[in-house]
Amino acid sequence: MSSPSLLDIRNDFPFFAANPGLAYLDSSATSQSPACVIERMNRFDLLEKASPFRGLYTRSVQATDDYEHARDLVRDFIGASSSREIIFTRNATESLNLLAYTLGDSMIKPGDEILVSISEHHSNMIPWQQLARRTGAVIRYLHCTKEGEYTPDALSAALTDRTRILAIAQMSNVFGRINDLKTLCRIAHANHTIVVADGCQSVPHMPVNVADLGVDFLAFSGHKMLAPTGIGVLYGREALLDKLPPFLFGGEMIDSVTTEGAVWAPLPQKFEAGTVNTAGAIALGAAIEYYNRIGFPAMMQREAALTDHLLAGMQQVPHVRIIGSPHAAHHHGIVTFTLDGVHPHDISSIMSDNGVAIRAGHHCAQPLHAYLGINATSRASLMFYNTESEIDTFIDILSQIRGAMGYAD
Repeated sequence: MSSPSLLDIRNDFPFFAANPGLAYLDSSATSQSPACVIERMNRFDLLEKASPFRGLYTRSVQATDDYEHARDLVRDFIGASSSREIIFTRNATESLNLLAYTLGDSMIKPGDEILVSISEHHSNMIPWQQLARRTGAVIRYLHCTKEGEYTPDALSAALTDRTRILAIAQMSNVFGRINDLKTLCRIAHANHTIVVADGCQSVPHMPVNVADLGVDFLAFSGHKMLAPTGIGVLYGREALLDKLPPFLFGGEMIDSVTTEGAVWAPLPQKFEAGTVNTAGAIALGAAIEYYNRIGFPAMMQREAALTDHLLAGMQQVPHVRIIGSPHAAHHHGIVTFTLDGVHPHDISSIMSDNGVAIRAGHHCAQPLHAYLGINATSRASLMFYNTESEIDTFIDILSQIRGAMGYAD
């Protein structure tokens, strides 16, 4: 079967028809959703709404089946061994907080060390900082090269016999660079260190197989991979999840309750307290089915070509400084930059005035910016649904900004 054309893909996304004058270059923050995902979520809310797990009537049973089918789709999408290893959360932030609390309660002691990569999103940094404060553990940071590379030698040198957890993203939301997570996991595991990976930028853009990577935990969010906001995933190795205490307490996460206490439900329900986001999970499943129809080979080829076009154009604009590698192959749809003499917020504002949406600030990676000696940056990010003409518009505006700000060159 031939791959769909760009026009076919664009027509799948109502957002672009509703915003014909907007070049949306902020998909690393939130991606757009195809109509099939929106329609599937709306169908549940309009016609099928019922609580899963809580009734024997037809609609409740169907809601349970559809919710669990979405879990199975996630399992297969990331190569997990069992659906029991897939926990639905609100987002990656909640997934990582869940881990920081439950691992802290069960495994972390005073003097233990938690190693965090310096380029982490705050969601994979602050929870570990807070865990260290609660337990008396020590936070240490793994540093990358200026191009965003984490070398095996750097990790080996940073690990000690007290390092209990390594927190690192598979792909940086600033550099756009893919870390060799399989090698890093192997090194960490040889040191008896648990690896907690942020997959928010990698899972939407490349095949991810948790079994092959050897990662212990992986968190990601639906809203960055064509699904709605409010649904996220925590993958964890079953043997580890079984040992962890619950994060939240209440309905559905129990097997039995007495006036004296409770017995927790088995995985995955142990970590899904209360009424779950059924519509969000079903919509995430629909997004995965869309991914499967388009196929990662076509998506990745398209995104690589767009990244080449974007970076080549930006490198022709005087006074633009690219953050990270000069090579497009190390950016994977994310190009973060500065423009001499112009604040990133001004860049973003001028772009917005001209119909281009980009991100400006520290991108929830303030310690990385401090490490690089930069207060703030601008970021253009792509997905397979973007066009060369959108990139050309962005580059044309970028080339005019310094002149508009009064600079002579």
